[in-house]
Amino acid sequence: MASAEPKTIPSAPTRLRADARRNRDKLVEVAAAAFAEKGVETSLEDIARQAGVGIGTLYRHFPTREHLVEVVYRRELESLGAAAAELSEKHPPDVALEEWMRRFVGYIATKRGMSNSLRILMTSNSSLFAEGFGQVRGALESLLKAAGEKGYVRTDIDTADLMHALSSIYSIPESPEWRDRSYRLIGLLMDGLRAAR
Repeated sequence: MASAEPKTIPSAPTRLRADARRNRDKLVEVAAAAFAEKGVETSLEDIARQAGVGIGTLYRHFPTREHLVEVVYRRELESLGAAAAELSEKHPPDVALEEWMRRFVGYIATKRGMSNSLRILMTSNSSLFAEGFGQVRGALESLLKAAGEKGYVRTDIDTADLMHALSSIYSIPESPEWRDRSYRLIGLLMDGLRAAR
């Protein structure tokens, strides 16, 4: 008799029908916004309803809440990583850097909303966080380097310095003004980075 082996669930299915992929993408988008606003305990039924699908569709794509959290977290990291190149094409280097840091605030908001589940994930999938940190740091490093090389920001600040400063936003107490306060801090950071011009 063959022994039952645990099934692994791919985080990014490669062969979905177009409508199924649209449903999955919409669920992830709605979940990210819900986690950022209400926390990870937000109702899965509400997420399904806002995405325009039934709860059965949600569970077909994401059998557990933790699986949905992991996919949302990966999506946020990938979006933040991809934003560096996208913003660099559209804006001067200092503006691209500032806009990327503003997007980092959105990433932090989602991460804060998922913090309890992410702690559980960390114990079972520590490589996820190492990969994620690498993506974020790489994006920030490319933007900071480009802005420094073209004389838009000072060059005596390295990526680790800026990463520590940005990470401190996570510790700002939760309040209705949290996001506005975070944006003001990014403005202060950019003033300091541009000070040498």
